[in-house]
Amino acid sequence: MTGTFVSIVSASHGSAATPAYELVERKGVGHPDTMCDAIAERASRYYAQYCVEHFGRVAHHWFDKVVLFGGEATIDFGEGELTKPYTVLYAGKGAYRYADQPIPLEEILFRAAADTLSEVTTGFDPKRHLTVQCEVVDHQGSGRGHSRYRPQVIDDLIEIGDTDLVSNDCNLLHGYYPLSTLESMVHGTEQLINGAGFKEKHPDTGWDVKVFGSRREDEYRLIVNMPFLARHIDSMETYLRRKAECRQHVAEYLRETFGLEPDLLFNPTDRNKRPYLTALGSVADTGDVGVVGRGNRLNGLITPMRSMSIEAPAGKNPLDHTGKLYGVLAHQLAREVSEAIGLPVDTHIFTSKEAPLDQPDEVVVEAHGELSEDQRSVADAIIVKRLANMGDVTRELVFDGITMW
Repeated sequence: MTGTFVSIVSASHGSAATPAYELVERKGVGHPDTMCDAIAERASRYYAQYCVEHFGRVAHHWFDKVVLFGGEATIDFGEGELTKPYTVLYAGKGAYRYADQPIPLEEILFRAAADTLSEVTTGFDPKRHLTVQCEVVDHQGSGRGHSRYRPQVIDDLIEIGDTDLVSNDCNLLHGYYPLSTLESMVHGTEQLINGAGFKEKHPDTGWDVKVFGSRREDEYRLIVNMPFLARHIDSMETYLRRKAECRQHVAEYLRETFGLEPDLLFNPTDRNKRPYLTALGSVADTGDVGVVGRGNRLNGLITPMRSMSIEAPAGKNPLDHTGKLYGVLAHQLAREVSEAIGLPVDTHIFTSKEAPLDQPDEVVVEAHGELSEDQRSVADAIIVKRLANMGDVTRELVFDGITMW
């Protein structure tokens, strides 16, 4: 691992998992910002898969500048209909053809948006409810006969796992493991509400769920914003009854899973006597706008009191963009090392532009507890192995998919 400075240290300030005070947030899968992350990443996956299937390699691309402009809807008790479609704007760079073979980029982008939105709304019909605006360009500098965005020969495309790849940017990434109890509660509550079991039992609930959590010593509090589908709610009385039933379901989950009964506030907008009603389950129904990178960090949470990168990885190319690759790796390393040495772990990875992909400038593993020499050796071996196989991260991103929101 020539060129990489590896540091495995014991933290001097105790376990990061047990501060006296915590604040955590999660934007659910139906939030416009989360929608954009999911759309951008799915577009990159579909594009890379098409290239591998047809050419054996991947055309360089980045689709990480996605904006969702919400539609318009009629919403009232017993009525919820989208009257103006969502618009998804893609901006970025990508190849529209390889040599004389066209790449159906706009078709791929539409399918990525349609598939994503169909999964995180109720009653979404792409033919009626979606328009896509493609501003992806293949521009290149003057005097260049070949370009990664106008590939002509096989060497203009990138082979997954190519050992000659280098970092295309300067990046600083962080990860940690395990989640604290509060972080697990916030993440788990949103996943519960937007999970198949909850939706089967409560089909009148929407998807734009936002969960806030706080902890002061041993006192936990959660605030849950959860919409209902207007066409299923015929009155304020029905709304309040259904909200109470859903709150009870969540309270039982928290008690059974964590053995805790936190202060649980549902839909604080009700203080103004305004029910949280939507047409398809998201505030995007009524014009709200989403943008890639404005929501959850790579582990699915917003944790300003933890080490947290501001990189927006969704939609970036999975081949050499280290803001994406090392972001994934930082969290995977934290988990692997933590489970191997039995201590909470923070990881930090720094790379400079053009550094070999398997040789970032610095990797720091910060363990919260005293480290033996055996534990240090175990952690070092994990780091060496993972850096030597960066192509595995790319393959997982392209073929399996990694949720980064």
